[in-house]
Amino acid sequence: MSGLREEARAWLAEALSGPFADLKGVADFTTAPPRRREWEQALGAAGLSCIGWPKAYGGRGASIAEQVAFAEEYALAKAPSRVGHIGVELAGPTIIAFGTDEQKARFLPDIAAGRALWAQGYSEPNAGSDLANVRTRARLENGRWVIDGQKIWTSLGMYSDWAFVVTRVEEGSKGPKGLAYLLVPLDQPGITVRPIRQMTGEAEFAELFFDGAVTDADNIVGAPGQGWAIAMATLGFERGVSTVVQQMHFANELDLLIATAKANGKARDPLIRQRIADAWTGLEIMKHGLIRTLSDESTEQLGEEALTSKLYWSRWHRALGDLAMDVQGLAGEIGHADEYRFDQLTHMHLASRADTIYAGASQIQRNIIAERGLGLPREPRGDL
Repeated sequence: MSGLREEARAWLAEALSGPFADLKGVADFTTAPPRRREWEQALGAAGLSCIGWPKAYGGRGASIAEQVAFAEEYALAKAPSRVGHIGVELAGPTIIAFGTDEQKARFLPDIAAGRALWAQGYSEPNAGSDLANVRTRARLENGRWVIDGQKIWTSLGMYSDWAFVVTRVEEGSKGPKGLAYLLVPLDQPGITVRPIRQMTGEAEFAELFFDGAVTDADNIVGAPGQGWAIAMATLGFERGVSTVVQQMHFANELDLLIATAKANGKARDPLIRQRIADAWTGLEIMKHGLIRTLSDESTEQLGEEALTSKLYWSRWHRALGDLAMDVQGLAGEIGHADEYRFDQLTHMHLASRADTIYAGASQIQRNIIAERGLGLPREPRGDL
């Protein structure tokens, strides 16, 4: 067992049995927001917040194997879902790769220490999976970017301090051209944040309305017109080591489902047993696929095989949600009226309905696989 694995296991055990015992097993992102900030700051103080970052920027320069080991220990300890993950896994790596020295000095220490939470300003009402269709605009005035528009499905937008926002900066531009990648403070008069309640009962997402919101002129990553390329690079970071934690949470869900099936007798149903076996097999396929994807430490670029992961796990997780409801039976349909919440398996089922939509719908994922992975030409659009 690596030294980092031992260190993480010991620290997590002590923290989750002591000062943060109330957060053990908390899988959603909206329970006890102040305590979640404290947890992020505790991770930062322990040097366990962003272990894969270079040491110069507050990380530990951990290898892929060490990052996988930490992710495994984090999930096995049933540590809470990280509200700082967008900063640690997306904003931080993007700033490290493309930001100026001034941006790195300004933003990275607060992310690493858990002092600043970040949100992703990509999707819009008419630009979900079609990110190139964004209409939010920004213009330079008196040394500041002035932003007008709207973003939607912004994860943890109501709790975040900053957002990286893809916005159109070239008048008359269309598609991926003329975009910029701006770093925008959210606590200002020009921004209205409106939480979106989901059918799970919680409000993990928010709408962001920009009405003359501002950010300094130097809070642009790259140059005007490079926003699309940088936004795509950010999505590449999203499909890296961070997915190990996701898969470990999937494993915890499957374990709970199996325990429920044994307890209520559904495990004796041969069809249920077969579906559980299929779910376990699918999880193993994901695990080995991820190891193959991350095995080349000589490059930070993921191979083309990574393009298939979102399509695969989203379909698998939705099927697991269906299985969870069949295992529970009528008991899974009973919620807690006082809190408008369901138990963990029902919550997982409801949340998994969106898996094939967010972060690129399955139809978009198939196009990406065809065009980028297989090199197939785009189908020309003829007259209808």
